[in-house]
Amino acid sequence: MLLHAETAGEGRDTVVLLHGMTGSAKSWWRVTGLLADRGVRVVALDLPGHGHSPRSQAMTVPDAAASVAETLDAMDIRPTVTVGHSFGGLLLAATATTGRLDPGVAVFVDAPFATRGGHDRVEVQAEYQAERASRTVDRLRAEKPHYGERDCQVEARAASRFDPETAAAIAAGPGGTWLPRPGSIVVRADPSHYVDDATAAALTASGVDVRSIPGAAHSVWYSHFDAFVAALPEVFDR
Repeated sequence: MLLHAETAGEGRDTVVLLHGMTGSAKSWWRVTGLLADRGVRVVALDLPGHGHSPRSQAMTVPDAAASVAETLDAMDIRPTVTVGHSFGGLLLAATATTGRLDPGVAVFVDAPFATRGGHDRVEVQAEYQAERASRTVDRLRAEKPHYGERDCQVEARAASRFDPETAAAIAAGPGGTWLPRPGSIVVRADPSHYVDDATAAALTASGVDVRSIPGAAHSVWYSHFDAFVAALPEVFDR
């Protein structure tokens, strides 16, 4: 499966961006703009079942990870940095673990590194359908006070293009654990649902650089953009 990609900027370095569940390549609009202004080439992908990318009722985490690697191969892209948020971070870990992709500097933003799998497909699809329906501009304004107006518009549009069947296939498929390699960077909200203190300590012990942003939302760059940029000189100060 080849994924839809959006590119911006020109430069010696290439940063690849992988969004979270229900998002899209546009979710990174503020990050993309800053990097392009700083002379970095940016490639943001719509993950399977999101945005303008294909859908699949048989998708698994390894399949989705392979689609990231295949797309970048087809585009002849060798990333300097790859950033994955949430579900995108899980795919980044899965892709790097299998050796299908050399991500350059791998950055994980408040990402889970395991999925239980085996969910009831019908039930989880209904949950994703309800989540998609709830992510309207008005609801986002009310429930995400850290979102700006453009953030609300972008995320509502992304949700409208999100495919619950693809997401349900992934949730119903086999689970697994894919951990960041030593030398990777994890940026987490503090507190974090996905990277709690025990997980952060274990990652640090394994050679992963864990950086915390107190009070940040799960989409860290939406709520704490300046702190997010400051936490990642490897990405923004190239």
